[in-house]
Amino acid sequence: MEEIQKDVHAFILNEFLPGEDPSELTDSTPLITGGILDSITTLKLVVYLEERFGITVEAHEAGVEHLDSIRQIADLIAEKKAA
Repeated sequence: MEEIQKDVHAFILNEFLPGEDPSELTDSTPLITGGILDSITTLKLVVYLEERFGITVEAHEAGVEHLDSIRQIADLIAEKKAA
């Protein structure tokens, strides 16, 4: 789980928050409700998650309920990999 969180953290910093202080992005930082991700960047994140972790994110999972924090994203990935 920690490895998933590190990967997602690095991706979000590199792709959506270049130059930002890495310590400002925590596992509970709101990504969608906090304005870091919009619809286009959320799609980009979903593509990354699917390719990197070999999962499929269903349309109903690509929203605030599952993708609003690194912790939620890691939980979703772990759940899908366990299934």
